[in-house]
Amino acid sequence: MRAPEVTPDLVLAAYARGIFPMAEGRDSAQIFWVDPRFRGILPLQGFHVSRSLRRRMRAQPFAITFDSDFPGVLAGCADRDETWINPEIAALYLALFEAGHAHSIELWDGDILAGGVYGVTIGGAFFGESMFSRRTDASKIALAYLVDRLRHSGFTLFDTQFITPHLESLGAVEIPRSEYHLRLAQAMRTQAIFDAESPVDPADQVVQRITQTS
Repeated sequence: MRAPEVTPDLVLAAYARGIFPMAEGRDSAQIFWVDPRFRGILPLQGFHVSRSLRRRMRAQPFAITFDSDFPGVLAGCADRDETWINPEIAALYLALFEAGHAHSIELWDGDILAGGVYGVTIGGAFFGESMFSRRTDASKIALAYLVDRLRHSGFTLFDTQFITPHLESLGAVEIPRSEYHLRLAQAMRTQAIFDAESPVDPADQVVQRITQTS
C-alpha cells in the first residue's frame, strides 16, 4: 500500500497526536514520523536566565522581530553539515507559515540575520522545530523573547522534542511520553493566538516577566 502524501494538514494532525516529521538528511527523499519515549519541553513558567544572559540581554545586541523572515530562519536552521530539513520538509513548513500555523523569531545584527527559532502552533502548544545562531548567545536570547511572547499569547506548552545541554541550561526538562500526551491534550483545549505584531518590550521587562513563576 502506498504511503499517504505528506501534506501540511497531515503534519498538523500528527502534531496534535504528539508525532512530528523528520528526514534522515538534506538529501533524503523520505520522511519518517517520530514519537519519542521521552519528550523535551521548556516550561513556560520555569525559563532559566543566568546572570551572564541577563547582562547580554540588557546590552540589547540584537533587534528582535517575529514572523518577519520565516524563510530566512528556516534556511539558517538548515545551514549546517547535518540537518533533518530536506526540501520537502522545508516546503511543508513554508506552507504552514503561509497558512498561519508556523511562526518564527528573528534576531538581527544590522542587516544580518544573527539567529532565530521557528515552530508550529496548534491550540495552546508551540512545537519548537529548530533554531540557529550566528552570533554569541543569539539562540539563547531568541528563546528568552520567544518564551515571553508565548506566555503573553496564552500558550501553555513549549515542546522542544528532544533535550540538549544547551536547552537544559535554560530550564528544559524531559518527561515520559504518557505525561507529554496528557499535557498536549490539555494544550489542545486551550485557545491561544501567536502575537507577532506587538512591539518588543525592553530587556529588563522581559527578564522580569520570564523569571516569574506565576
